[in-house]
Amino acid sequence: MALVDVLIPTYRRKTGLAIVLASLFGQTFTDFNVIVSDQSPTGQASIDSQEIHVLAEALRFRGHDVKLIHHPERHGMAEQRQFLLGQSNAPYVHYIDDDVLLEPQVLERMLSVIQQEQCGFVGSAAPGIDYLDDVRPHQQQIEIWDGPVTPEPITPESIPWERAPINSAANPLHLEQRYVQEPGQIVRYKVAWVGGANVLFDRQKLLSVGGFSWWERMPREHAGEEVVVQFLLLRKYGGCGILPCGTYHLCLPTTIEDRQHNATTLFKELLEEIPV
Repeated sequence: MALVDVLIPTYRRKTGLAIVLASLFGQTFTDFNVIVSDQSPTGQASIDSQEIHVLAEALRFRGHDVKLIHHPERHGMAEQRQFLLGQSNAPYVHYIDDDVLLEPQVLERMLSVIQQEQCGFVGSAAPGIDYLDDVRPHQQQIEIWDGPVTPEPITPESIPWERAPINSAANPLHLEQRYVQEPGQIVRYKVAWVGGANVLFDRQKLLSVGGFSWWERMPREHAGEEVVVQFLLLRKYGGCGILPCGTYHLCLPTTIEDRQHNATTLFKELLEEIPV
């Protein structure tokens, strides 16, 4: 068993998936296995392509167990994430979406923080490099953790929505330039959530708040599944974002076009059911 299971949900993004797998191949932290759940239609699965085959074999050659699973029945992202969670057994699970590029030290940094802080999750935001010249000071009011990361007793009425813009556009890159002063420095900051593109969870803590087991309550087309889970973890264990993020969003077209149903509407309901 590896220390980390990297969980990658994918749907009709062969190029994006290839970039993620290539990024994993270059990580300085190496004690991880990889599980890919591909919901592309039968006959169009990215995991059946030669490119993905070569990348998977290269990772296996370097000692990683790689599972490529075709899971074509689509019930929404919450079910997809729960399915992946059910395939894992490592102490930590690292969800990475199929549309990011990672610098070599990303996994190492995130793991060092979650082990030190003993919190529920650590996220590295995925900014859009195309926004580098779009500086937004009004969205960069960062709250830095000066001491240990601790639980935050948020409620449906006190969600810190004002923190959300921190991870938008190229804000994390601009904040990195401002706050990361020397090599090896890691800045921990408070979040409302970190987008699901690149988040490391303590697996047992994630399971203790139910994971994504409530997926059947949402219609197939929904968003926000990773957000409500992070709300629950913030309350019980705390969580943080980190700089440098070392992650770049590929800005591919979304595969979830209908976002009118958001899983954050379940927050109050889940609080009443889960001992958080």
